[in-house]
Amino acid sequence: MFNLILFGPPGCGKGTQSDKLVAKYGLVHLSTGNLLRQEIKDKTPLGLEAKSFIDKGQLVPDEVVIGMVDSYFDQHKEAKGFLFDGFPRTVAQAKALDKLLELKKTEIGKVLMLNVDEEELIKRLVLRGKTSGRSDDADENVQRNRQAVYKKETLPVAEYYTKLKKVGTVDGMGDIQEIFERLSAQIDKKVK
Repeated sequence: MFNLILFGPPGCGKGTQSDKLVAKYGLVHLSTGNLLRQEIKDKTPLGLEAKSFIDKGQLVPDEVVIGMVDSYFDQHKEAKGFLFDGFPRTVAQAKALDKLLELKKTEIGKVLMLNVDEEELIKRLVLRGKTSGRSDDADENVQRNRQAVYKKETLPVAEYYTKLKKVGTVDGMGDIQEIFERLSAQIDKKVK
């Protein structure tokens, strides 16, 4: 089983690239953002609680997210591997994920980090907010707060996995296909 974390700030293109990587490598896409949005859409208690955090640009508590990941993992026991998109977002989540994967007799094979200029991220997210119907994207102030939260709470996850020699950095600027080819080149080194 090959498990990959696609990592980077909000708006870096994780969702777009995840779809392409899942198709190429046959991985199961585990997007905590998509799981949370489905809970919000279904107006479950978890979804309503999560929405109150998301609307403020804050992270959903770890125990809620880890529980969702464990459940999703169990629903896909025959998977060749997972692509984790937008998770883990904190070092505590990374450690909890590693423990969970150890129980499942697997591990994270690679962490690929997309680097994109912050002003480009804000521009992409505000533009996405105008077309996606995602209310949290349209507000530039919310976007700037999300970038600050990412730097403070999520960027240390890269440091955690760097110590484990699992991180590869990829330029996330430019054409979607070019970025995909950069990501694929790093994955191919690991899976061959």
